[in-house]
Amino acid sequence: MSGEREGLTRMKITVIGAGNVGATCAQRIAEGGLGDVVLVDIVEGMPQGKALDMLQSGPIMGHSQSLVGTNGYEETAGSDVVVMTAGIARKPGMSRDDLLKVNAEIVHDAITEAHKASPNAVLLMVTNPLDVMCEAAYRVVGGDSARVFGMAGVLDCARISTFVALELGISPEDVQAMVLGGHGDTMVPLPRFTTVSGVPITCLLEADVIDRLVQRTRDGGAEIVALLKTGSAYYAPAAAVYQMVDAIVNDKKRLLPAAARLTGEYGITGQYLGVPVLLGRGGVAKIVELPLTEDELAALHTSAGHVRDTVAKLG
Repeated sequence: MSGEREGLTRMKITVIGAGNVGATCAQRIAEGGLGDVVLVDIVEGMPQGKALDMLQSGPIMGHSQSLVGTNGYEETAGSDVVVMTAGIARKPGMSRDDLLKVNAEIVHDAITEAHKASPNAVLLMVTNPLDVMCEAAYRVVGGDSARVFGMAGVLDCARISTFVALELGISPEDVQAMVLGGHGDTMVPLPRFTTVSGVPITCLLEADVIDRLVQRTRDGGAEIVALLKTGSAYYAPAAAVYQMVDAIVNDKKRLLPAAARLTGEYGITGQYLGVPVLLGRGGVAKIVELPLTEDELAALHTSAGHVRDTVAKLG
């Protein structure tokens, strides 16, 4: 249930996990005026301290959103949106799949409590391995799968857009990208659907350059992990979460890539995979099917197979 303050209905957004990704998500959401934020973490004092610190930035940044930190889920009751970021982060040499068992347990416990407190909330998953954690959350929540989906494609699109802009020496604002598939080594960037002010990059860059940028996108998270050595990316992931939460709370029906549960689209049924969706107040309003070539569709099915194999390890 949304809060009522100053005569206005305000959205209530819970962010689970007060680490780098979660705290940065909470900051962007509050400063963007999307709603009141509850930051949850099991570490005593950490979500309370970070929320209070962010709250005190309000007079400077010009926002009046409420920010509350808590170690339980009572404060989250009636949330409109729940963003799940909690989980262990990758270390150098680890794949996203290496996080499977530990993060599956974290997701199960956290989503169980969050769903009890806010049974009507839209659930946005961020925890890795992303597509598999969406399935883990859906097994807890059940019901309408349109209300359980994941952030990955927006981040991967931002990465390839950045690399294209750097390669061409242009503004990244002019680059529109599309990336499908699982969030990992088998993701499927689509150069035909990646454009600069409407012009496909296949008209602007040589094939070998595009292949290099595609591979750098697949390795985008690992590149940052290797540089940081003690953590993983969080500024760009939090920005991607912000864009998706903005589409949800403002019912924008934006066409964005998201990990959605397919029911026959692209010839795939009963699993989560990154695809273009229309995103609005109720979550995934529609899954959009692009006219893929045989090679693109084959790559998407290969990615789906990898996700399916990893889901099977959940038991």
